[in-house]
Amino acid sequence: MNESLLIAIDGPSGSGKSSTSRGVAQRLGLAYLDTGSLYRAAAIAFLESGLDASRTAEVEALVRGARIVAGTDPANPSTSLDGRDVTDEIREPHVSAKVSAIATNLGVREALTQQFRDLIAQHGRRMVVEGRDITTVVAPDADLRILLVADPAARIARRQAELGGKVDADQVTDQVVRRDRDDATVSQFEKPAEGVELVDSTFLDLDQVIDRICAMVPNGD
Repeated sequence: MNESLLIAIDGPSGSGKSSTSRGVAQRLGLAYLDTGSLYRAAAIAFLESGLDASRTAEVEALVRGARIVAGTDPANPSTSLDGRDVTDEIREPHVSAKVSAIATNLGVREALTQQFRDLIAQHGRRMVVEGRDITTVVAPDADLRILLVADPAARIARRQAELGGKVDADQVTDQVVRRDRDDATVSQFEKPAEGVELVDSTFLDLDQVIDRICAMVPNGD
């Protein structure tokens, strides 16, 4: 199939964006982009640089100079930083704790947003893209735009299961609640913008969420 089909999925931390987006991409034969993985890779570069987050221009220059690459196979997504595979490292708690320091830097957001748009174009707009600002800034012209939400208790439980006991409940709660609060200063993801469909995953399992989103694809493609 050559027809473009761009699906944008946004939502708060722990709402199931990544698992859902990968599942939708696999079912529909689309490429997959986890934009958050690039922010996480940028956070690793930031941590290793020793820079202070308040030096915003220097942090932006650092990220613009880094070679951050995201693999777009939904069955095997990957992330590399300057030629080094950081697919597993980006999920480490110490990286998660610093992502907001990168994500709230407007210059970094501008640089990575352009990279996301370039990747979408390279794949002929046949892609599921998930992360902050996707439905409103990165791809407001997507064929289907979804805001995936869940209540806080469900999101915290999912994130804790994902981390597999690497951090305690208080740390998970801080990551989910604080990161949403911090990111909300530069990104709108708590209420659907005009034309964005709201999907609440609180009481749905993964397959049910994927089914619901696939059923919403225009013209049944």
